Amino acid sequence: MTAHGTFGSSSPTGSTADAMPPLVHAPAPPSSPLTGDDLLVSEPLPFERPIAAAATPPLGPTGRPLPQIPEPAPVSEHGNARVVSMCNQKGGVGKTTTTINLGASLAELGRKVLLVDFDPQGSLSVGLGLNPHEMDLTIYNLLMQRDVDIHDVIVPTVVEGMDLLPSNIDLSAAEVQLVHEVAREQTLQRVLGPAIAEYDVILIDCQPSLGLLTVNALTASDGVIVPLECEYFALRGVALLKTTIDKVRERLNPKLEIDGVLGTMYDGRTLHSREVMERLVQAWGDKVFHTVIRRTVKFSDSTVAGEPITTYAASSAGADSYRQLAKEVLARCLDG
Repeated sequence: MTAHGTFGSSSPTGSTADAMPPLVHAPAPPSSPLTGDDLLVSEPLPFERPIAAAATPPLGPTGRPLPQIPEPAPVSEHGNARVVSMCNQKGGVGKTTTTINLGASLAELGRKVLLVDFDPQGSLSVGLGLNPHEMDLTIYNLLMQRDVDIHDVIVPTVVEGMDLLPSNIDLSAAEVQLVHEVAREQTLQRVLGPAIAEYDVILIDCQPSLGLLTVNALTASDGVIVPLECEYFALRGVALLKTTIDKVRERLNPKLEIDGVLGTMYDGRTLHSREVMERLVQAWGDKVFHTVIRRTVKFSDSTVAGEPITTYAASSAGADSYRQLAKEVLARCLDG
């Protein structure tokens, strides 16, 4: 076989290198000038961006949107106190704890506060470090002895700006003795008169009953805060309390109003607490405070230490809750 036969001739079984197409690109057609229609097509298409929906405030433990509570304005002078009773005929719902810590939180905000221990058990006095058996004068003497001045009974507390009218078991005798007094329902109102001109807030810790002492407290008050444990049995008793408040308003104290209902001992992990809170909002509506007090052992520890949680555990969640409650109380019924 010759070289010509090997490489030069065409073969039916394959193609030679001379048969391959040339590796040359075809020239591009001449470009034509852009017309007006082409310019319009090449421009970006106009479109409107969707407007972002306004952010909704988060829901709080009560199932309602949390409001923006303004910072309380400082006060230049003290006086014209609003008298508020912590009232619930059921025991163990947080009345004394709320009185101590709400008072301390209001004092932190520059308000001058007087706490009134109107429970013969003297829990408020004990919770602030006093020994009920070592008191020379208590609110019992103020109620029953006309020669005792309120300034002789008031004692300072560990919190600056917060004072206390102490109590002990002697007060239980006052309920019996007051039965025979003239205008017995107005006795507390009469003795608190001089303090109203000196304080911004007077908080009365009532006993767990709807007896004569509690009626005295409601008669002397401008408002009522109802601490309510987030538990079914506590919810059932509130209707009876509301009936008592309505009777006092009709017959003894027309200015009396319910400042708010406070959920205490709340545990959001349990369905029961959430259901009770839902029922509470259904029954009382906007009267329920947005602030909720959750369960924590710090409250018991601060009581043993004889001081509010705002000083015993200043950075705890419980202290923050009562500071938030103080702002809400001021915005709702004091500064307003």
